[in-house]
Amino acid sequence: MSVRDFETKLFINNEVYFHYMIHTSKLFCPRKSGKTFPLYSPVADKETCQVHEALAEDVDLAVQAAQKAFPEWSNTDAFQRALPMAKFAQLILRDVQELAELDALAMGKPVELLKKMDVPAAASIFSYYAGAAYHVLGESSLNNANFLNVSVRQPYGVVGLIIPWNVSLIMFAMKVAPAVICGNAVVVKASEKAPLSSLKLASLIREAGFPPGVINVVNGYGTPTGQAIAEHMKIRKIAFTGSVGTGRKIMRMAADSNLKNVTLELGGKSPAIIFEDADIRQAARSTHYSINHNSGQHCQANSRVLVHESIAEEYLSELKSLMSRVSLGDPFFKSTFQGYGTLVHVGKRHGVNGAFIEPTIFVNVPNSSPIYQEEVFGPVVIVNTFTSEEDALAEANSTDFGLFFWCRGGELLGAVARVGYAGWWLETIRSWQGTGNAWVEQFHGVEDHFSEVWG
Repeated sequence: MSVRDFETKLFINNEVYFHYMIHTSKLFCPRKSGKTFPLYSPVADKETCQVHEALAEDVDLAVQAAQKAFPEWSNTDAFQRALPMAKFAQLILRDVQELAELDALAMGKPVELLKKMDVPAAASIFSYYAGAAYHVLGESSLNNANFLNVSVRQPYGVVGLIIPWNVSLIMFAMKVAPAVICGNAVVVKASEKAPLSSLKLASLIREAGFPPGVINVVNGYGTPTGQAIAEHMKIRKIAFTGSVGTGRKIMRMAADSNLKNVTLELGGKSPAIIFEDADIRQAARSTHYSINHNSGQHCQANSRVLVHESIAEEYLSELKSLMSRVSLGDPFFKSTFQGYGTLVHVGKRHGVNGAFIEPTIFVNVPNSSPIYQEEVFGPVVIVNTFTSEEDALAEANSTDFGLFFWCRGGELLGAVARVGYAGWWLETIRSWQGTGNAWVEQFHGVEDHFSEVWG
């Protein structure tokens, strides 16, 4: 796929004409200085295109557009707000091939996986929230004599959304959809590593029927673009997905500016605990898929596997067999399961071009080691052994990160769930919860999604 004619400018206010535009026939606008930054392909180590970068004054223009749109949008009937959401979901599915190819170009994820997972997921999120428009409810009580107590849910106003590169389509939907259906107007910063799919989504916003200024999309690095969003005095809430270090910076910027509300979804160092009564083959398949799916570049990846010593040899044999069969390569090939890997400093490189790394296993790693404590964000897994449930739980909770838990079930499952502070994942019901740095932003249902985007 060629991006020669793909639009990489800023998307502000839906309008065809901007007073500072070079080409007034475009929906998009270049930043005021006209400066761009290069986007490189992780597949071929070559420049893909030039992307327009937003400075603080460009972010301010986007905020002004959102401020202007907010009063009318927030007072629009819920059903009317749902209409462009539903149409947007249909447009995403219509353009599934282009969206998948754009993300593959930018971040290397296989096209077939994007078409089966990321694009349908993004569409379903917008469709879900379109249907949830009337779930934005307040509360009332008659607990005090002669008083009717009423609380209402109100949107924040202008919300800043900063999304990552690893699942940009899904993150765009997860952040934009609940914010917009609740009546907020948003300024989205796409990742500088994978902005193309967000810009494609931006091109569908007006076609879907969203009024000007409700959804604005800007490009750029953390500094200056992300910083301008985090420090802006007119943005009342910010939601960020990314690293712990950047999350801390955003919290400080929010506190030092207007004490804006902050929602953070940060890193993971997920422990999978495999007890002696587990189905070893199933445990190996699931933990293998988790660490190799999306090249291990997702917060739930079980990068630490704690396996009972009595089954460790059998488990490792099964895991090695599965990892040796992983298909690495060009994300545009249908047979490719794992695209490129990034931020990985260990393991054997695959091929001579691109950012490919073969799946890697470390065993018996001390929990004081940096690779044990810090997120690698790649297809790299640690396998340690334990002898007792108490030892397994102590080691699982020896990091500040969590999110994943594997267990066969029964009484052991209940015991672990009660004390598994690092997070848990139940195979049978596929529910999750994280604590600490792993998942500051918690979603459990409609109520919790909405609680992040109203005042």
